[in-house]
Amino acid sequence: MANAPPPVFGAPAYIQQPGITSAPPTQLAPPIPKQLPCTTPSNTLYLNNLNEKIKIPALKSALRSMFEQYGEILDVVAHSNLRMRGQAFVVFKDQESAVKAHMAKQGVTLENKPVVIQYARSKSDAIAKLDGTYEEHKKQRMEAKEKRAKEPPQKKMKHSHPQGYPTMSSGIGGAGGLYFGGQVPGATSDEFLPPNKILFIQNLPADVTEQSLTALFQQYPGFKEVRMIPTKKDIAFVEYDTEPQAMAAKETLADHQISPDHKIKITYARK
Repeated sequence: MANAPPPVFGAPAYIQQPGITSAPPTQLAPPIPKQLPCTTPSNTLYLNNLNEKIKIPALKSALRSMFEQYGEILDVVAHSNLRMRGQAFVVFKDQESAVKAHMAKQGVTLENKPVVIQYARSKSDAIAKLDGTYEEHKKQRMEAKEKRAKEPPQKKMKHSHPQGYPTMSSGIGGAGGLYFGGQVPGATSDEFLPPNKILFIQNLPADVTEQSLTALFQQYPGFKEVRMIPTKKDIAFVEYDTEPQAMAAKETLADHQISPDHKIKITYARK
């Protein structure tokens, strides 16, 4: 890939913060990005799947210790409010340092949870101050915040489905078991389902094959298998070994143009 970031040589050092444990990355390589929204290199790394039990000051300290070996860190942003729980941003002074950290720390665990690392979609306050665009940046951020505040709150929709769901390798029989976990497209707002290791794929072309879907999704670490529905050609389920691996594949393949007339929709499977 022509614009791939340079490889990082040498084994990274791992932190040992009081009361916080971290572990080396797994042997799996980071997923190959297919689209730019969350994978375009920037100075800021966006982290999620963080352990929500870690206090914010301890979390910031741990993240700074984890990433400071790759370059100067301008800021670590994390908040305890509901919208930001389990998430954080690490802002490097230069993009090269962020790229090195992004590659080296894929798969690292913090307090027994694998951390999902991506590039941030938007510029951070620290970078805006550094390049002299802070006032305009702040204005845009406040406008976006006001717009969100005016939007009606999302209502949680109740739905009935089996308490358990069959494994990808098990047989699914009968009309009631047609969809994995009882999932029916459009029955509820699938976009707000909580993350899990099984992805629900929609808007597939009629001629898509299991082999072509396997080739697409197996590029990402932890791929387990594809399950298609014989009587419903436009949907499928893809299972990964872990939730963070499914999250990485979902983010990078969002709105993937699988054919000239079809962009796939990916959500999490309903449990």
